[in-house]
Amino acid sequence: MGIAILVGILFAFAIAGVRIIPEYERGVIFRLGRFVGIRTAGLRWIIPGVDRMVRIGLREIVMDVPSQEVITRDNVSVKVNAVLYFRVLHPEKSVIQVENYLYGTSQLAQTTLRSVCGQAELDELLAERDRINQKLQEIIDLQTEPWGVKVRAVEVKQIDLPQEMQRVMAKQAEAEREKRAKVTLAEGESLAAQRLADAARTLSTEEAGLQLRYLQTLNEIAGTNSSTTVFPFPIDLMRPFLGQASGGRGGELPPDSGADSEAKPKEGR
Repeated sequence: MGIAILVGILFAFAIAGVRIIPEYERGVIFRLGRFVGIRTAGLRWIIPGVDRMVRIGLREIVMDVPSQEVITRDNVSVKVNAVLYFRVLHPEKSVIQVENYLYGTSQLAQTTLRSVCGQAELDELLAERDRINQKLQEIIDLQTEPWGVKVRAVEVKQIDLPQEMQRVMAKQAEAEREKRAKVTLAEGESLAAQRLADAARTLSTEEAGLQLRYLQTLNEIAGTNSSTTVFPFPIDLMRPFLGQASGGRGGELPPDSGADSEAKPKEGR
């Protein structure tokens, strides 16, 4: 009977020390309060009542950094929040060197976020997020290294601006767009004027080209739905045709020149 009780006690003692550790965890073993080693994944056994095992996860942790009130270098009050990506590389350090590495990393990320964003101007904070994120990652990772924690990345997630500042930035953006539109319009007018000047020089050297241009314009106007069209036609364009008409009548003089020749004999009588 006594042997059976002893066997039962030994069996219960053995069962009490059995631990199953998943692949994504490590067990930090303390024997009588002293660190003695790390247990990897699988079925492990510790001495009940003597050993104490602390489970530490090795998976990457995604932590949301609460929104922080920040005053930038140019005295603009904004609210900034971020997201933190980190993991434990040395389980024994995360237990021995800090009481709660999750809480410690969170508080460190909040203070660093306020410090780094407060050193930048608002335009830098909005336009140079990559540089801000890189600086945050380097500072936080350097301070969490003694805890066995590796910070992989820090991303600024959202920047909340005051309503007054949003209206000012909207006006500034609108003015910038109007400026670009006016510059583009002026460049277009300058280019069009240059092309018209080139066309005018080309037409001034070619009389036939100028005539063809007038005829083309008449053709375009005739294709519209206007009922009455007044088109100024220069008399200089008719001179070649008048000369040809005079030559076709056998060299007769124009009517006004004939009238002058008849008037002179009458005066002589």
